[in-house]
Amino acid sequence: MSNTVLKTSRRNFVAHKGRMVLSAVAVLLSVAFVCGTLVFTDTMNTTFDKLFAVTNSDVTVGPKAAESGDETPDRGKPEMLAGSAVEQVRKAPGVKSAEGGVVSMAVTVVNSKNENMGSTTGAPTIAGNWSDNELKSMKITSGQAPRGPTEVMVDADTAKKHGLKLGDELRTIAVTGDTRARITGIATFTVTNPGAAVVYFDTPTAQQALLGSADSFTHINVTAQDGVSDEQLKANIASAVGADTYKLQTAKEAADANRKDVGTFLDVMKYVMLGFAGIAFLVGIFLIFNTFSMLVAQRTREIGLMRAIGADSGQVLKSVVVEAFLLGVVGSVLGVGAGVGLAVGLMALMGQMGMQLSTDDLTIAWTTPVVGIVLGVVVTVISAFVPARRAGKVSPMAALRESGTPGDKKAGRVRAALGLVLTAVGGTALYLAAAAEKAAAGSLWLGLGVVLTLIGFIVIGPLLAAGVVRVLSGVVLRPFGSVGRLAERNALRNPRRTGATAAALMIGLALVACLSVVGSSMVASATDELDKSVGADYIVASESGQPVLPQAEQALRATAGLDHVTAYRQVEVKLTAPDGTTEETGLGATDPTYAKDIRRNMTAGEHAAAYGAGSMSVGSLYATKHHVKLGDEMTVAFTGGRTVKLKVAAITSDEGNLDKGMAYISTETARANVPADRMPLPFMLLATAKDGQSDAAAYTSVKAALGEYPQYVVRNQADYKQALKDQVGQLLNMVYGLLGLAIIVAVLGVVNTLALSVVERTREIGLMRAIGLSRRQLRRMIRLESVVIALFGALLGLGLGMGWGATAQQLLALEGLKVLEIPWPTIIGVFAGSAFVGLFAALVPAFRAGRMNVLNAIASE
Repeated sequence: MSNTVLKTSRRNFVAHKGRMVLSAVAVLLSVAFVCGTLVFTDTMNTTFDKLFAVTNSDVTVGPKAAESGDETPDRGKPEMLAGSAVEQVRKAPGVKSAEGGVVSMAVTVVNSKNENMGSTTGAPTIAGNWSDNELKSMKITSGQAPRGPTEVMVDADTAKKHGLKLGDELRTIAVTGDTRARITGIATFTVTNPGAAVVYFDTPTAQQALLGSADSFTHINVTAQDGVSDEQLKANIASAVGADTYKLQTAKEAADANRKDVGTFLDVMKYVMLGFAGIAFLVGIFLIFNTFSMLVAQRTREIGLMRAIGADSGQVLKSVVVEAFLLGVVGSVLGVGAGVGLAVGLMALMGQMGMQLSTDDLTIAWTTPVVGIVLGVVVTVISAFVPARRAGKVSPMAALRESGTPGDKKAGRVRAALGLVLTAVGGTALYLAAAAEKAAAGSLWLGLGVVLTLIGFIVIGPLLAAGVVRVLSGVVLRPFGSVGRLAERNALRNPRRTGATAAALMIGLALVACLSVVGSSMVASATDELDKSVGADYIVASESGQPVLPQAEQALRATAGLDHVTAYRQVEVKLTAPDGTTEETGLGATDPTYAKDIRRNMTAGEHAAAYGAGSMSVGSLYATKHHVKLGDEMTVAFTGGRTVKLKVAAITSDEGNLDKGMAYISTETARANVPADRMPLPFMLLATAKDGQSDAAAYTSVKAALGEYPQYVVRNQADYKQALKDQVGQLLNMVYGLLGLAIIVAVLGVVNTLALSVVERTREIGLMRAIGLSRRQLRRMIRLESVVIALFGALLGLGLGMGWGATAQQLLALEGLKVLEIPWPTIIGVFAGSAFVGLFAALVPAFRAGRMNVLNAIASE
């Protein structure tokens, strides 16, 4: 009998292949997203692994400070080694060669037009000395290596991207000053360069231009003699120069450290993308569930006949499950192939953005297709199990009835009750989240509330459909007269099917609405905070996080029309409270004018008092936690500097979000306790125009003063607000793009439901056509039915999402983001767009319905 079941399943699968196509596409898209994500991230890992494997020498010797945590990257210079260390290392047993290296990422490279040659993707700009070690990963393909202070070499990718050629002048801006040199060579990576911009000088020029020292290096590249392992060489060097004198790494250790830094970012990206693939799978479940539910209902008489001739319920169930298995296999196999294509497309997109990834490094692990196929098949079979189980319960007497089985009213009541309970519990969890006094506890309630309300709405969908669709129909469909009423009755004929179809769209739109509310509230809160707290007219900072160089600060301070300029830097300290608690933290070291530029509410004392000699401020949360009050002394151990006692002269309120929790000291206090060579550079400058000075004139002057330094962006308060809005908008657009996959699958679900519904109602359609319904009216009826289902899903999704977003904003309010803003234009636009989604989804089913032969339709079973 098992052979009969298999043959029946294959026959039904082939016979209904047209009806299965859209479900297979849903499986294909979901599997493609999973496999594409895995291939793409694996390829990126391979790219970086190859790069790290060839760029590291057998053993790298670096400054001990980089290992001990004393390194202060915002000083504008890397940690350095004395030149004499090269000879020390060279004398160690097993050393074939030792070569001093210079590398700095605290640089900006501009062309003759003052345009930044750095990457726009966040990859660093790297300047260094050309050495034998570079030949492991690069080769000179044009010109020659630099041989003096006026010569520089650039990597081929950067040259191609910015149109650089031999003889062009580049200016390298570093804390030590500007270096102008002409391009004498172009070097090409022999492995893939993920996007960094690289320039090379000869060694003496690199030492002077990047380190400001003619006898220093940032590291030493050591090559082992034949037969000496990297581990042995490292041990030999440690014995020769002292185990704790320098930071020693084998090639593997250096590669692992670099891989760990990059791997964290890649893992976050991978899991975020897989999360959206999971949402697409969840939406696909409803599509597959609806498809098999309708197929089972349409084949009730056929299944009844199978039962009448001896097939038991288990065999019928197996037959439907095997059909689902076949669908899952076909969709998943195609999805794996599409996933590889998607990965290649993502690589091409990254290439357009500046991150170069080669298809030569395309990595398809054996686990990727296995995961994709297993996931696709399992999800498909699970989605079809309930309809399959329902098919197994069809009795032999069903062969004597019309196709379609009456709904189980008892099961419907149980479902409605369960949905109401889940929704109520979820709503309670959301209320508790909004009322929470601590964000951590509230986040747990929020997560529980989101899950339960989502499941509750899915379960209660059929019950909601009966009421909401009637209300929507009264507004949307009734103006279309009898055709609109027919569309309404069709949508209400099977509330379970309508609820499941709408639920697929609801999930995607709920997430869109939630994120829109959170994003808009974040922007509105930050804007409100800026209006209340920022008194400075202009804010100067680097978007890539580079510190402000002394020459740029001097240029700004020399600008006419400014009342004052405030430098804001952060110094690392170990802070010991009067209760004996010690913690590592950062202190804001600013000029006294910062008290004018930023209006901080005070819990005790005056903000300006924190900038007196031997004084500091602390935040109110810290003060409460450690019982700190005005006049108490704090022990402050400056990293790389002195340990002193400072008096608490002010306690700032942490009610707002700007600089929340920051403790302040004056720049002079920091200079008195931190050696000059360890003093960090400011990461931001604040400037205020003189009273009576034209804002436009002052703004123009500030921009002109910093015109030579394109790495810094000058913003007034309006610019800063717009930048915040743009950043959040870009992030939301990326998220919406990823959610678009789930919405596409939801649209396929509407198409599939309508297409199968048309087949199910073939005879009914024929009768309506026979009594005078025109093709145009028929098509309009199906389109209107689709629109009302789409609007029903949108209404549920947007309402649910706004509830989630409002609750999430209440948690953000605990962190200072107190303004709730509902982006009504976005919400209304999405709702209106859902009507167009419904229209689009109905195009093909409506067209096919209109082409039916009336007599054949009436004669169909």
